[in-house]
Amino acid sequence: QLQASGGGLVQAGGSLRLSCAVTGRTFSNYVMGWFRQAPGKERDFVAAIRKSGDTTYYADSVKGRFTISRDNANNMVHLQMNSLKPDDTAVYYCAANTFAISPIASHYRFWGQGTLVTVSS
Repeated sequence: QLQASGGGLVQAGGSLRLSCAVTGRTFSNYVMGWFRQAPGKERDFVAAIRKSGDTTYYADSVKGRFTISRDNANNMVHLQMNSLKPDDTAVYYCAANTFAISPIASHYRFWGQGTLVTVSS
C-alpha cells in the first residue's frame, strides 16, 4: 500500500514536501515515482528514483526545482518542491514499479491515492 501526504495550499514561490509511505512490500525492490494530474488533464510524470537511490530522473518542467529522495530504512519516498508555480497545481501521486526507472505511468504497478497541491498566484 502507498500512502501519499504533505499536499496543501501554498503561494507561488513557496515550498512543499510530499511524502509517500510504503507498507506491505519490500520497499527497496521498487523504483519509485511521482506523477501529477491537473484538472482536465492527463497524468504526467514528475520524478523517479532508482531502487538504490543513486539515480534520479525529472520532467523538464520541474528540473532544478523539485528533488526526489528515498529512505529505504523507513520505506519512504519524498518530493521536495521549491519555487512552486501555479502550473504545479495538481493531485500528486506516488507510484512503484519493479523494473527500471521510467517516466511512463503504465510501467508503474502500484499507486497511492494522491495528495492535492494548490499553488496560488
